[in-house]
Amino acid sequence: KMATEGGGCCLRPFSCEQGLLSRPDGSAAFLQGDTSVLVGLYGPAEVKVSKELPDRAALEVLLRPKVGLPGVIERSREQLLRRTCEAVVLGVLHPRTAITLVLQVLSDAGSLLSCCLNAACMGMLDAGLPLSSLFCGVTCAIDPNGVIVLDPTTQQEQVSPGVGYQ
Repeated sequence: KMATEGGGCCLRPFSCEQGLLSRPDGSAAFLQGDTSVLVGLYGPAEVKVSKELPDRAALEVLLRPKVGLPGVIERSREQLLRRTCEAVVLGVLHPRTAITLVLQVLSDAGSLLSCCLNAACMGMLDAGLPLSSLFCGVTCAIDPNGVIVLDPTTQQEQVSPGVGYQ
């Protein structure tokens, strides 16, 4: 069952701004409630021989936390982001090149992974990368009463027995 009171079935307000950064080939800032992520996309560009793929572009995703160094959680999220982006990027059009997505967390008030997915998609669009389709992310959590909450805050995620991403 879905929560209907207290905004449980609603997404927090979101917005996006593209082309904010001048050095990357594409950039975007995505805000979802009080969660915000800035992304810069570089490429297709030259790739190191050790990372070169003969049949497609090599995609690298780097997730930078707001403070400190990336840890195990960031590495896990990087893999999920990379797999999602690889599924839609038409990398065969740019063999032997590299595409690098750098995501910087500006603030995390919950639903961070879905905000990162949305920022990545907007950054790829801004860079003009050839894509087979678009994607978006949304986070769902189950509150202690068994009610599904869309776009949970950090507090709602912490008390949830289960959080999922779609």
